Amino acid sequence: MKTKKKISVTIDEGLYEAVDQASRRYRMGRSRLAQEAFTLWLKKKTESQMAQGYREMAREDQETAEGALATQKEIL
Repeated sequence: MKTKKKISVTIDEGLYEAVDQASRRYRMGRSRLAQEAFTLWLKKKTESQMAQGYREMAREDQETAEGALATQKEIL
């Protein structure tokens, strides 16, 4: 069973008004809206970090392949 924890955040008045409007527009509580926003933010950060890791791995793989090719040329 999942339990929920209560947090308190301080935000600018303009953002508060936008959140309050979105809460009414989409008929969901501010807590639910904040939970979805946090979840989305964490997902985007994780995806961004994974993409960066894959780019770094690709660069390393390219360097390894180039080194292997140079070695093969010397052997031949």
